[in-house]
Amino acid sequence: MTDAPLLERLLRRDRAITLAGVTVLCLLAWLHILAGAGTGMDAWAMTTLSLFPHLASMPHVAGMQMSAPGWSPGAWALLIAMWWIMMIAMMAPSATPALLLYARVHRHATAKERTGNELAPVGAFAAGYLSVWLAYSVIATVVHWALDRTGLISSMMMGSQNRWLSFAVLLAAGVYQLSPLKSVCLAHCRSPASFLTRHWRPHASGAFSLGVLHGAFCVGCCWVLMGLLFVGGVMNLVWIAALAVLVLIEKALPAGAWVGRGAGVALIAWSLATLLV
Repeated sequence: MTDAPLLERLLRRDRAITLAGVTVLCLLAWLHILAGAGTGMDAWAMTTLSLFPHLASMPHVAGMQMSAPGWSPGAWALLIAMWWIMMIAMMAPSATPALLLYARVHRHATAKERTGNELAPVGAFAAGYLSVWLAYSVIATVVHWALDRTGLISSMMMGSQNRWLSFAVLLAAGVYQLSPLKSVCLAHCRSPASFLTRHWRPHASGAFSLGVLHGAFCVGCCWVLMGLLFVGGVMNLVWIAALAVLVLIEKALPAGAWVGRGAGVALIAWSLATLLV
């Protein structure tokens, strides 16, 4: 009796392969961030623990630029890539349940249909999901440019240096955490089985569009939270890690929705405190 074909044996380990791929992608993204995300800056030196970053002094750090890099086409590409890789590092862990479930559902579907194209749709689903975050990263970079050019954020530390900007972003994030739109998007992210059942589409193009749709709900759930990086610092490792953990808790833990609402109340209180210090 001959052994099963290599492809068939690999498909039997779909969950392990998918999990390994997501883990490697996430680790590479975090390593890139820790290395400065290609900016030539020291991410550790750009990390502070201040609750009110706009009040923190901006110490001179050797080797760090004191002004924006001129926003050349190369600088735009670099910052778009920086934002996208940060989004991958922060969002990949919380997207893993949907990716694992999709891999398993797709394996069963292809086993019945015998399409001969077993691996492509899994990658297409992930590509669709990541493409939405790429679009978000382009928008975030435009906002980054506007805030930098108006002096509302520091060119060196990439965080708020204006009380009213900090207040507005914290308040907006807190209010959005309590909004109906946030709840709807979070419900889709917390229930990947229900999402796939309702929106399943066949073939690689369908997998890509399904990934785009799931990514859209994910962006709808977290886009304002990601804006908090403009307060604490776009390359502030503490803020990046804290937001990644909050997003993961919201989407993966049973009490995640309540944790998210509690975070919303805390952010509103934090915004008010920002006006008083």
